[in-house]
Amino acid sequence: MKRDPKELTLGFIGTGTITEAVVTGLSKTEFRNTRIVLSPRSDSVATRLSATYENVEVATDNQDVVDKADLVFVAVRLQIVEEVVRALRFRPGHHVVSFVAATPLPRLAEWIGQSVRLSQAIPLPFVANLHGATAIFPPDDVAAAIFAPLGTAVQVESKRQYDLIAAASSLMGTYFGILEITSSWMEKRGLPRSAADAYLRGLFAGLGDVTSSRDDICFKELIADHSTVGGTNEQVFRHFSSDGGTDAVVNALDDVLARIEGAATSSVG
Repeated sequence: MKRDPKELTLGFIGTGTITEAVVTGLSKTEFRNTRIVLSPRSDSVATRLSATYENVEVATDNQDVVDKADLVFVAVRLQIVEEVVRALRFRPGHHVVSFVAATPLPRLAEWIGQSVRLSQAIPLPFVANLHGATAIFPPDDVAAAIFAPLGTAVQVESKRQYDLIAAASSLMGTYFGILEITSSWMEKRGLPRSAADAYLRGLFAGLGDVTSSRDDICFKELIADHSTVGGTNEQVFRHFSSDGGTDAVVNALDDVLARIEGAATSSVG
């Protein structure tokens, strides 16, 4: 008989920004009473979380996390993941979810050295506020049950699909870059920077609400809904496309995807 995911003990190897965001988000959901065990590596984060939430405790070391947890999240830096994972003793059948990018599951399985239930996920910092989407590969009903309340859980069927999501996640800096360019443009032409920033925050927060509340409509339709024929929105998007903006985005994503797939290949070889 399957256990309710809320009854599992969740363990985190690595206590950086993403672990803090996930634990913070879980505290706002039906998982608020689920036992959580944190590794002590980042003492300030682990100590702060354990002091804030009664269901969170700090383990003596990484092996203590593995020993106590039913589901172990691996959330360490790519540069040290092999060293950390190889040093741990997992149980046969242990459930492990990796947050480490560009590290293929076969290689992780080799380092673990046991037959475990293994998957990958890409939670983003927004899960702390129950926003955003978390990609999961391969599909995993327990991981999906945990991440769905933190925003949206998107399960994919292949490594290629997972890598495409990872590449698309690289647009965050560009998004904020567009806001910075626009705010600077407004300031240089006479609007105080504080007013420009405030307006753009509100504008794009509203657009974010539109995308999250209308999952029955595609982005192409949203372009039409927000671009009156002959209007200024249509004009700006036409300039963006004709001046190479579309090609720049596609080319950048292709380069990032090649980098992700190349890193995965090199880590296997």
